[in-house]
Amino acid sequence: MGRWRPPAPSSSPYISPAGFTALQKELDDIWLRRRDVVKALADAAAEGDRSENAEYIYRKKELGGLDYRIRYLQKRLPALNVVREHPKSDAIYFGAIVELRDDTDNTHTYRIVGPDETDARTSAISMDSPLAKALLAKRVNDEIVLDTEDKHVVMTVESIRYQ
Repeated sequence: MGRWRPPAPSSSPYISPAGFTALQKELDDIWLRRRDVVKALADAAAEGDRSENAEYIYRKKELGGLDYRIRYLQKRLPALNVVREHPKSDAIYFGAIVELRDDTDNTHTYRIVGPDETDARTSAISMDSPLAKALLAKRVNDEIVLDTEDKHVVMTVESIRYQ
């Protein structure tokens, strides 16, 4: 059986100015980190037999991971559209901070961002996620229905704001 996989669906090219700056800083930091890894790799290679040199093997893998991320960021950053203005609307679009109330009366707050800046710790969800897709163009007091494998959740939009 082959290892071929179909390509992943392309993600939305939208990002906030802060997210774009963070990705640019990550790229700059990776280049600095790569310089240190290359030096450590050269030192490990100078020690002799590379086939049993754990430091050499580790640094090669680390360098491969850094190079992969650099290639990704170098391709992704020029393709991104930085969204600088928020819509003058009372509906949910990119950049909205949405407060939802579920059917058990719990409140959840989410911020809709691009796929490159999602963060579970800050409740920043990708605009490509099922929840964000269900929320797009909704207004206050609108209901959304989410069906997962084991649950049927009804949520009501409590508030919408933009930073």
